[in-house]
Amino acid sequence: MKTRIKNILQAKPVGQHVSVAGWVRTKRDTGSFSFIEVNDGSCLANLQIIGDEKLENYESEIKQLSTGTSVMVEGVLQESPAKGQDVELHATRFRVIGKADPETYPLQKKRHSFEFLRELSHLRPRTNALGAVARVRSRLSYAVHKFFQEREFVQVHTPIITTSDCEGAGEMFQVTTGLEKTKAEHFFGRSAGLTVSGQLQAEVYALALGDVYTFGPTFRAENSNTSRHLSEFWMLEPEMAFCDLQGNMEIAEEMLKYLLSDAMTNCPEDMLLFDKFIEKGLLKKLQGIVDKEFAHITYTEAVERLKKAKKKFEYPIDWGRDLQSEHERYLSEDVFQCPITVTDYPASIKPFYMRVNDDNKTVAAMDILVPGIGEIVGGSQREERYDVLESRMIEAGIDLADYSWYMDLRRYGSVPHSGFGLGFERLVQFVTGMANIREAIAFPRTPGSAPC
Repeated sequence: MKTRIKNILQAKPVGQHVSVAGWVRTKRDTGSFSFIEVNDGSCLANLQIIGDEKLENYESEIKQLSTGTSVMVEGVLQESPAKGQDVELHATRFRVIGKADPETYPLQKKRHSFEFLRELSHLRPRTNALGAVARVRSRLSYAVHKFFQEREFVQVHTPIITTSDCEGAGEMFQVTTGLEKTKAEHFFGRSAGLTVSGQLQAEVYALALGDVYTFGPTFRAENSNTSRHLSEFWMLEPEMAFCDLQGNMEIAEEMLKYLLSDAMTNCPEDMLLFDKFIEKGLLKKLQGIVDKEFAHITYTEAVERLKKAKKKFEYPIDWGRDLQSEHERYLSEDVFQCPITVTDYPASIKPFYMRVNDDNKTVAAMDILVPGIGEIVGGSQREERYDVLESRMIEAGIDLADYSWYMDLRRYGSVPHSGFGLGFERLVQFVTGMANIREAIAFPRTPGSAPC
């Protein structure tokens, strides 16, 4: 059975006979020896393998090895005299599994731009940076489940195909067989689309089980070709019964600290790579967020600070306008220099399901803003009062008949409840320091582009 290189480099079991499998990164021939760097994707570091002329296929295969070739190697681990590595594998058996044509293999030993690598989405995880992103993303996903399971939240798998537009923005991909012509011929009996959020369905289970969360892919048919937008992305959406806005904020802030700390603790080698080559000072920034208390400010206070700012903004700021990324980053980077939670937004710019405050102008909403990204979490206390929710939906032009099931939640045992959404790729982008969100997901789907 093969041993993962990560485990070998951590345990350093000198003298043991092991078997490894991976892909050749580099090869250097010296006399009757070849020094082969092999990586199996389990960690950033390579394992150096020594192959010599005693191997039966040394001349025919080993000396012909090229970058990208897949190999399986058996041998004995020995202490390495070379600087920067503790052990090396002296091969006793060396098998070439799949060759890589050196004339056409595009990932040679040099730095490639992320723009270039996006054109090679089937090969880019073999690079150091994108492989590290994949491992950190995997760890963050695990940490998400660990955080909520430790707090006895129940995971709910909400539907990907839905007939309700949670945000009311009409930016849904329509689901069709391609044969439908009339409403009567819809596959599901009515128009359906790919979900933009699992929140409404999560509320159903929160009002039965207490604390729940949903974590899965969501879709938005928005023609935005920016470094912050994707057409397919993952959303984490907890929903908590008997919980007001304050409790919602507390769990969201605690979760963010937990996830950042977990990534730095369990992916130290990958995080050092990002700190050194992607964003200088990344680890210090993330640790600062873990150690500091979040600042709190209302939307109204935020607007006042922005209007007094000496900085010139591209987008105007007035009470009643939504905050843009430049406003959010200015507040978190220049004013507070730490994450901030902004609350009590105007009702006119927020969805129908957010609870109306006593002033009848604002809603019990909150956004968490972080340096370098802006908004990373958005949430609210939900409107639990039937009559107020009904008025908001009518005002928004929503057909109440389509949401009768949602109204029933307020008719039968309604309770205060709240929740939030975390764009998972935004989190991955923030943790890794990547400038473009397309590096935060394995196969980015954007307008005009859906590789693999």
